[in-house]
Amino acid sequence: MLMVRVGLCGLLWKNEVCLYLMSSPGGTLLDYQAAMNYLAELTKFGFNFGLERIEELLRRLDTPHRQLKIVHVGGTNGKGSTTAMLANILRFAGYRVGTFTSPHLHVYTERFRINGAEIDRRKLAGLIAGLRPHLEEMVAGGFEHPTEFEVSTAIAFQYFNQEKVDFLVLEVGLGGAVDSTNVVTPLISVITNVAVDHTNYLGETIGEIARVKSGIIKPGIPAVTAAAGEALEIIEAACLDKGSPLTVVGRDITWEQISASPAGQQFRVRGRRVAYNDLRLSMIGRHQQVNAATAIAAIELLADQGINIDPAAVREGLVATRWPARLELFGGEPLVLIDGAHNYESARSLRQALTEYFPGRGLVLLIGMLDDKERGLVAAELAPAARAAVVTRPDSPRAGHWQGLAREVGRYVQEVYLVEDIKEAFEQALSLAQPGELLCVTGSLYMVGRVRELIIKARGN
Repeated sequence: MLMVRVGLCGLLWKNEVCLYLMSSPGGTLLDYQAAMNYLAELTKFGFNFGLERIEELLRRLDTPHRQLKIVHVGGTNGKGSTTAMLANILRFAGYRVGTFTSPHLHVYTERFRINGAEIDRRKLAGLIAGLRPHLEEMVAGGFEHPTEFEVSTAIAFQYFNQEKVDFLVLEVGLGGAVDSTNVVTPLISVITNVAVDHTNYLGETIGEIARVKSGIIKPGIPAVTAAAGEALEIIEAACLDKGSPLTVVGRDITWEQISASPAGQQFRVRGRRVAYNDLRLSMIGRHQQVNAATAIAAIELLADQGINIDPAAVREGLVATRWPARLELFGGEPLVLIDGAHNYESARSLRQALTEYFPGRGLVLLIGMLDDKERGLVAAELAPAARAAVVTRPDSPRAGHWQGLAREVGRYVQEVYLVEDIKEAFEQALSLAQPGELLCVTGSLYMVGRVRELIIKARGN
């Protein structure tokens, strides 16, 4: 017999009345927005590194992560694109593939996908409701409260285990060694690259950051990286220490561009097992070719383990891959290019794309960055190409003194506007763009995602 009860959910639920369907212990939460409010409240626990809380929480959930076949993807830039490519290749090979990525661009359900389809909102709300008693019991038992990302990670493992996916492509949240995803023993460990980012948490130098990111390498588990220089040396040393075979993109697997245009790019990859000619990507940017080669390197290591992946699945999976807000072009007048270039290395990739794909075009820049990012270096990369710029505030508590970016941009651009509201800033940037010019929207995903919503609403593409 099903019983329905209504109960007050307390301060963490913002005193909303939440409806439960008592079909299982703890109930299934039906109110998606209340569930999102609960997760939002958990952000007050911030970044609290360490694996003790997530390990204890997963133990209480009967260790769902141990039942999954996982490819673990870390690195500074390109994690999301590489994750999407890997998942698509496996999907086109006939497998049912889960992906866990962060942050989301528009809605929280984007973080949990199976073969590209987002988790159902009712399902997500139910998983959150089921976790709440465990969280309360942990705190009562003397544990620190798990963070929002730890809860999200536990939800991912539980969801994908319940759904019996063939593979989970798991993106690292932040860093590697003590990131909450690093409780898994994967089939493959992937480190896309290492650059300076999140210095408040990961270290000030490439060497320090590389040591943190190499923490996802597990004893005897094959690894892939596209890192170079000092970072590669540190990753190689970690693999040697742990007896993990390492494939280096650019050495053991190589790529070569054939052609590129705003409509996409064509290239070839020579892998250890197969030469992949006439590969295509709908996404633009030379760095996406590196991400594709990294994904192929991981796919070949899976093939070494007896997992059947036809080369045709590689071609079909890559060309079908989309990763929103990464060099994403919207037609119309003016053309709008949006890219979440939030650190120096990603800004360099964006500048290279602007030079290669849009030579001679006038440029208007709309930019907003978090306070803990390399604002000066990013401005130095992007602002010199702009005729005019609008600086706005990302919708995040970490926006800090967001106006300071305008001073950095103003070193290179005479016409600079400060507009706090993102919608008004976008409208200002549109009004500045002259016929034939390009509007480039970049910086924090918190800002870029909001502008993307406005573009889709206005243009429908």
